[in-house]
Amino acid sequence: MPTSIKILHNKHIILGVTGGIAAYKAAAVCSQLVQGGARVDVVMTEAAQKFITPLTFQALTHRPVYTDMFDIPPGQNIPHISLADTADLLLIAPATAHTLAKLANGLADDLLAAIALATPAPLLLAPAMETDMWRHPATQANLEKLRAWGAVVVGPAEGRLASGATGQGRLVEPDEIVSAARVVLGRRGGMSGWRVVVTAGGTREAIDPVRFVSNHSSGKMGYAVAVAARDRGAAVTLITTAGLPDPFGVEVIHVASAEEMRAATLEKTRQAHLLVMAAAVADFRPGTVAEQKIKKKGDTGGLALELVRNPDILAEVAAQKAAGFGPTITVGFAAETEDLLNNAQSKLARKRLDFIVANDVSAADAGFAVDTNRVTLLFAGGSVEELPLLSKVEVAETILDRVECLNVQPAA
Repeated sequence: MPTSIKILHNKHIILGVTGGIAAYKAAAVCSQLVQGGARVDVVMTEAAQKFITPLTFQALTHRPVYTDMFDIPPGQNIPHISLADTADLLLIAPATAHTLAKLANGLADDLLAAIALATPAPLLLAPAMETDMWRHPATQANLEKLRAWGAVVVGPAEGRLASGATGQGRLVEPDEIVSAARVVLGRRGGMSGWRVVVTAGGTREAIDPVRFVSNHSSGKMGYAVAVAARDRGAAVTLITTAGLPDPFGVEVIHVASAEEMRAATLEKTRQAHLLVMAAAVADFRPGTVAEQKIKKKGDTGGLALELVRNPDILAEVAAQKAAGFGPTITVGFAAETEDLLNNAQSKLARKRLDFIVANDVSAADAGFAVDTNRVTLLFAGGSVEELPLLSKVEVAETILDRVECLNVQPAA
């Protein structure tokens, strides 16, 4: 499946690499950005070249690497102007204490600092240094000034440092840096100002303190929708039962049961513009939950469970909307094993959804726990759109494309 990331596609990113031991991680950041579809120009300070060579980045980007403000390629403009003018983002990783001090005081004594002073592009900083340097009042004052000017700072993390000590100052991992870049690039996206709620995963209905009733939902589809909405500038709340890593830049609420998901969803959707109900909520739960682990009795006999209906979350959301509050747009999912379109159409009408995403979970390449999906979109107006096999990331982007095309203006 393609690795291109929509928000990165054709974006011009200046990756500044400065002189710290964490400079080696910048190669992984560079690789991810290029694979995501970005055009990356790398600018290295003299100190950075003591830790990693320009050739590494040239091999990753297939572009020249800039190291000298006075090295002007034939037929090109002055690099600190040409790069600054065309950049969509200036990302500095790692950003050393020395670099932060120069940026905060407007110095332009090397190519990277000059670009930072000349570019109107947003600035994303990923600091890395020893703990005492990070905590020093001068460093904190420089960061406060840079933040006040609009810079976004990601990290540093706690962990083992180059000195062998453990503390705050470690460069955050490349995945987190790239996620932060996506958030910054998406701030003026098509969903900027939207409040989006996404549910994900299969609920777990307790039998006793050890056992539960659940389903095979992995949560991958819901997480993909949450990240795609974040990349479009939305403020996203993800309500999840899944054990997947929390997405960067997303408010995550962990729940287990349908009752817990109901409470969180109804609370968070009161002022939401969009609800995407991707979770596989159990229709039934045990009527009573044993206080202690249920033991086998003898060698024969089974266990009978009385199941009761769980609350219908989407029906309650529809009631909220009818009462004048709740999400402006509601999207549901129908995970079916037979009669896909008829079952999905029935759910679309009963839940009063704007559209529903129907998929046959019995298919090996489009069911639970895989990275691909084959879905059909059914709209309240009667239209039907069948999509080919796509990655779940691509399905998520398509869902949000269709949301943005609806003739519904989200409430302020």
